[in-house]
Amino acid sequence: MPPAPRRTPASRRTPAPHRPPAHHPAQPATQPAARPARRPARSLRTTLAIAFATVAAGVTALVGFLSYDSAARLVRVDQQAVFDEVVSDLRGQVTQHPLTPADFTSGDPDHDGPRDDLTRPVGTDVQVLGRGGTVVDKGSPPLPVDAGSRRIAASDTPGTHDADDDVEIGGDEYRMATVALGDGRGAVQVAQEFSDTEDLLKELQKRTLLFAAVVVLTAGLFGWWLARRITSRLVRLAETAEDVASTGRLDVSVPVTGGDEVGSLGRSFDRMLGRLARSKDDQRRLVQDAGHELRTPLTSLRTNISLLRRIDELPPASRAELVADLADESRELTDLVNELVNLAAGKEDDEPVVEVALARLAEDVAASARRRTGRAVTVRSEGDTTIAGRTAQLQRALSNLVENAAKFDADGTGPIEIVVAGAPGGVVRVEVLDRGPGIAPDDTDRVFDRFYRAPAARSLPGSGLGLSIVREVATTHGGSPFAAHREGGGAVIGFTVRGVGA
Repeated sequence: MPPAPRRTPASRRTPAPHRPPAHHPAQPATQPAARPARRPARSLRTTLAIAFATVAAGVTALVGFLSYDSAARLVRVDQQAVFDEVVSDLRGQVTQHPLTPADFTSGDPDHDGPRDDLTRPVGTDVQVLGRGGTVVDKGSPPLPVDAGSRRIAASDTPGTHDADDDVEIGGDEYRMATVALGDGRGAVQVAQEFSDTEDLLKELQKRTLLFAAVVVLTAGLFGWWLARRITSRLVRLAETAEDVASTGRLDVSVPVTGGDEVGSLGRSFDRMLGRLARSKDDQRRLVQDAGHELRTPLTSLRTNISLLRRIDELPPASRAELVADLADESRELTDLVNELVNLAAGKEDDEPVVEVALARLAEDVAASARRRTGRAVTVRSEGDTTIAGRTAQLQRALSNLVENAAKFDADGTGPIEIVVAGAPGGVVRVEVLDRGPGIAPDDTDRVFDRFYRAPAARSLPGSGLGLSIVREVATTHGGSPFAAHREGGGAVIGFTVRGVGA
């Protein structure tokens, strides 16, 4: 029967010839738009420095504005309150006493007249008007006299006043009030310059802006310095990662300094590299050991297969022996491959963690072993044997222990015993006891190594991986394996577990 034709994958089929779309003569083909140049990435150091400067600028601007606004408002309100008090006192004087313009002249040698009461608090400028609004005593500088001022000077009611908060005199701004003396005797003008106050506030504003600029510059420099200290370690970590990526070496030195998040990142990176290095070493050792162990059955198979070419020349007994050897070697090769697959799968954590009752799991393993080997297998349990674990892995470890006991105690008549006992602290101890040849003292520390087979076991079938899988499962579940010679003959092999995450 001719072989079925192979289908060419869709991704490898030859595409149909592509016809370019016809362009209208009046419409030229559209040229592809040029890709914009990629902006260079900004470094973390620059970003942190700009962030520090921006935060400092925002905080300084807010604090400076609030401070300046509060100070300016307090100064203005205070100056206004003082001026209003002066005007109120002047009105009180002229209302209570019949004063004349002469009482407010600046020629008082004792400086204890009404005029001095006006100028003493805030240096108020005073100008005295006579009848008809004529200037009797000029102020310094002279104050303007308009129709409103003359009307107040001619007023018959003492204390009548007129105020203006925006008067320009000689290029400066004043607030001014005119208070009548009464009976048409004249009036007194008082003025307070507030342009000086505004100049003072402008100077305060300039100094506030200068202070803000200094703070922003200082914050930017400090942010640059701090970012340099922080990012220098990150740069070293990045260089180490690039070195690992380019060379493939995992035994590089990782700079680990500081107790902050960057130091924690360095320690995590160092642990990750260590774990990767150990995994790489385990993988290399597994491949080397597997290659070594696979050579023996493959060599035997190759030899026996070469004999098949002249099987007709062999006697019947030799033919039967050859076929039996081929079956045994293929079975051993299959078992070895299965053990390798199980060992590799045992390191995976994809299986969910559930509550596992090891006593019940031991009963299932014992029932399966009875059917497979025909041997009597007993189970004895004590205490609480429930842990958080992965069922398939634990079942595989138990099965390997029972198969190992059945293999070494193949001619035994007594039962293989499984003992599962809960211990204080959440530890569960699993033992499998047999009456085989036992374990030599020199082998107790090596029986769990990959592919290791004791001298007495090298003639028996097996791959030498079963107990290695037991060790992997026990370690994954927070425990460890153990092996010892059994009193009265035989071996005690097992493991302890606490549970995943315990």
